[in-house]
Amino acid sequence: RDEMRALDVLELEAVGDFKAVKASYRRLAKEHHPDRHKGDKEAAKRFHAVQAAYDVLKKAEERKTGAKV
Repeated sequence: RDEMRALDVLELEAVGDFKAVKASYRRLAKEHHPDRHKGDKEAAKRFHAVQAAYDVLKKAEERKTGAKV
């Protein structure tokens, strides 16, 4: 399932609340941001994967709660 893969990318086992997702996303986005790793294509790929995983989990949370996150 997409949500399980997204949790794996964000290095999370399970989600108790969305705050854990957001915290992991912020940490990993800062760590792999292309501005910190100029010219490193692997870091850029990892950054985009982190962004995509966050988007998947954000949409799932919005569907679950019915409110924007």
